[in-house]
Amino acid sequence: MRETWRGSTSFILAAAGSAVGLGNIWRFPYLAAKYGGGAFLIGYLLIVFVIIKTMLLSEILIGRAAHKTSVGAFSSLRNKRWKIVGFLGILSAFMILSFYSVVSGWVTYYTVQMAFGNLNHLDANALGSFFVHFSGGLVTPIVYHAIFMFILVLISIRGVVGGIEKLSRYGMPVLFLLMAILAVRSLSLPNAHVGLTFYLVPQWSQLTNPDLWSAALGQAFFSMSLASGCMLAYGSYLSKKENLPKVSSIVSYVDTLAAFFAGLIILPALFAFSGFHNIAGPGLVFIVLPAIFGQMWGGQFFGTLFFLLVIFASITSAISLLEVVVSYGIEQRGYSRKKSTIIFASLTFIVGIGCSYSLGPWSQITIAHIFHVATNVKIFNMGLFDLLAYISSNILMPLGGILIAIFVGWIRPARLLKEVTNNGTINFWWQPYFVVATKFIIPLVVGYILLSSLGILHSGYN
Repeated sequence: MRETWRGSTSFILAAAGSAVGLGNIWRFPYLAAKYGGGAFLIGYLLIVFVIIKTMLLSEILIGRAAHKTSVGAFSSLRNKRWKIVGFLGILSAFMILSFYSVVSGWVTYYTVQMAFGNLNHLDANALGSFFVHFSGGLVTPIVYHAIFMFILVLISIRGVVGGIEKLSRYGMPVLFLLMAILAVRSLSLPNAHVGLTFYLVPQWSQLTNPDLWSAALGQAFFSMSLASGCMLAYGSYLSKKENLPKVSSIVSYVDTLAAFFAGLIILPALFAFSGFHNIAGPGLVFIVLPAIFGQMWGGQFFGTLFFLLVIFASITSAISLLEVVVSYGIEQRGYSRKKSTIIFASLTFIVGIGCSYSLGPWSQITIAHIFHVATNVKIFNMGLFDLLAYISSNILMPLGGILIAIFVGWIRPARLLKEVTNNGTINFWWQPYFVVATKFIIPLVVGYILLSSLGILHSGYN
């Protein structure tokens, strides 16, 4: 018998856990700093209401309607030709997890280092050298990559109810508790009010910047794990009695709240200490924030709490990515959950080794290098880590999002509208907008992201 969530609360916590991850914690604050603070926050909130709620509902809707994940869902609702959309999601999830688990291994390592005080009193330059030496290493990053994957395997083998649901039920409240504690500490720093004002008081002129809207849309789209099969898989375990518009809306709000809290944690801290503005990516989490924690009272304690927070966020996101590929093995290949988990986790781990080494000893190995060609085409000059990140986030996920919207809005609208309203028994008050958004707004806007990411249109989105 197919497993189901034990209630809407379990689903909401699990789906929110899938959405809340590294993107919320370091990418959202960086983009807010880059695009005017409060102005970016306003743009992001509008994008969530206009685009993301509909996109999220569409994925969850397809999963519950079929009670299957990815490939099986599209095949059963239409025909086998549409299973390509499911395969895009599986491929995206596999690619993302391969490098995401490497970064999560870094987080696990830094949690240990912070807890034992090994990062205390190191300035930003020393922390930069520390990070480069560690992330490019042959052994230590792989050990922590393996530890993180082992944690995922233990959770996944226990199934939806025994593993994923229990993790989310206890992990998500802990995550938000840690966020609240860190936000209070950050706001108590000297000069934190400067960062808070920047974050909450909009620079209205920034709202005329098209790059702000492109960046906000991209951040919201990928923050919610859309078109990677995660939400579709989680939706497939929902009971037919649940109110889909309600639960999907709550998930989008919880994810947005997490991003907002991340801004409250990081931006006041960045502005409280000079020289740390506008630094992005791994440098923000693994260099700048440890340097800031080293300068504040109780820094070791709060730094350890911060990295524990990131571990919780990483696990809840990564387990949903693993579930996409594991459920494919169970439904389409006939594997047991244990066998499917071990097979796909092992494959992910192996590819992850290549991702890790592409930042160190294999940093010179690119497509251009392998085929001995000289080219300025960006994708041919990427290492494996960057290549998988680019293909999954900039090509596969936007393409999958467009196809999902088309499927809901044009291919099976009558069948899926019956599903979303529980055969007319619930009040879906924003149904007219949902129809227009799936037919026109989402394909056009997400199509713009896809063309921009490929360089066909100019955009500030990366």
